[in-house]
Amino acid sequence: MTSLSIFDIAGRAMAAQLTRLNTTASNLANAGSVAGSAAGAYQAKKPLFVTAYDGANSARATVDVERIVSGHVAPETRHDPSHPLADANGDVFIAAVDANQELVEMVETQRQYANNVEVLQTAKSLLLDTLRLGK
Repeated sequence: MTSLSIFDIAGRAMAAQLTRLNTTASNLANAGSVAGSAAGAYQAKKPLFVTAYDGANSARATVDVERIVSGHVAPETRHDPSHPLADANGDVFIAAVDANQELVEMVETQRQYANNVEVLQTAKSLLLDTLRLGK
């Protein structure tokens, strides 16, 4: 890995938060979705983050998304024999997504993204002020 600047660190952190926001949006979009089997029910997704250290300086690090993992929470079973997706027993399976938890996750993600934007703005301002001193 090449040496990380503050712009690299904040930019990669923002990209990771964007991935987190996209998985949260996907979870919210599928909350309450119905399937005809437990295996077919939507499972909430979460990004798995990994620390990426600067090769030249182990004191500097950023974050990368290693992969997206699916939850292993059993879907809610509801007896609804009139539903077109009902199985032979008349059961449908509802995605185990807690919309309230996902909304909290979305707010937290937005705040962390905004913090990284502030870091970039501050670094840019300091860099421009330093250039003005040289004139």
